[in-house]
Amino acid sequence: MAKKKVAKKSAKRKSSGKKNGESRLYAFIASFFTIIGFLIAIILWKKDKYVMFYAKESLILFIGFLIASAVGWIPVIGWLCWVFMIVLWVMTWIYALQGQQKKTWIIGDLAEKINL
Repeated sequence: MAKKKVAKKSAKRKSSGKKNGESRLYAFIASFFTIIGFLIAIILWKKDKYVMFYAKESLILFIGFLIASAVGWIPVIGWLCWVFMIVLWVMTWIYALQGQQKKTWIIGDLAEKINL
């Protein structure tokens, strides 16, 4: 009887929602390299939902960096925009390496609307 309870507890730990190291690495690659990582994820890892979650966020990040580049010539607003984008970018790295799907502030909602 006690062995069955221990087996159930260990089964619950295995299904805690954490992704394996390979998926986490692929998600990090997709988020780190923004548009290039997005394209790599589309070509190589399209079936992995975890990787595609962060690949979509990296696409939104790339668009945000384009906007930051356009606004970058404005002294204060441009600098703040760049700092904001870099903070979001680092947040996606951290979330991708944690092994859980966490929406990054602002870009997570936008990325969710992308259907691939």
